[in-house]
Amino acid sequence: MATLAVYNAQKEKVGDITLSDDIFGIKPKIGVLHEVVRWQMAKRRAGTASTKTRAEVSGGGKKPWRQKGTGRARVGSIRNPLWRHGGVAHGPKPRDYSYNLPKKVRKLALKMALSDKVASDRIYVLNDFGLDEIKTKKMASLLKAFDCEKAVIVTKEKDENIELSSRNIPGVKVLLEKGINVYDILKYEYLLIEEKAIQSLEERLK
Repeated sequence: MATLAVYNAQKEKVGDITLSDDIFGIKPKIGVLHEVVRWQMAKRRAGTASTKTRAEVSGGGKKPWRQKGTGRARVGSIRNPLWRHGGVAHGPKPRDYSYNLPKKVRKLALKMALSDKVASDRIYVLNDFGLDEIKTKKMASLLKAFDCEKAVIVTKEKDENIELSSRNIPGVKVLLEKGINVYDILKYEYLLIEEKAIQSLEERLK
């Protein structure tokens, strides 16, 4: 069982929390993490790229010249793909890039990403972020106390003080516990998580 220290906003140790090795002690596999990140990025793709085919380009209804006798190549429309202002052959059309990935694989990858943070000592559990008002300076001081320049902050409940205090700090992202994901855990160097959130997360991943 992994044991992590619980800190307050000034990085003073106020207790300990014991975590299950079945969730926070798994050896990461690059292939599984890569597959889930790829799945996440595919879901985020807009898929709105679109081009017009020769049938959709305006004009070109009339044959530019007769089929034979002119000495020139035969042409049926001035909007064919070979001509300037013509349609696009085999161009992109709006599509959905998302695909299904087994829930067990997604869950396993999340456990691996969390385990990697624990193994590399880049996770901090806080009992309280100490923000009773919207103050970017206070959030910056908290991050400085933990020596975190690039971090994802995870809370159990929505907290506007934390969200608004950190939105102007580069390299920081705030997530709810239910929105924690593999991509953001791997992208940000440190993970600052509320004690209630890590307990809820452990219950959810059992």
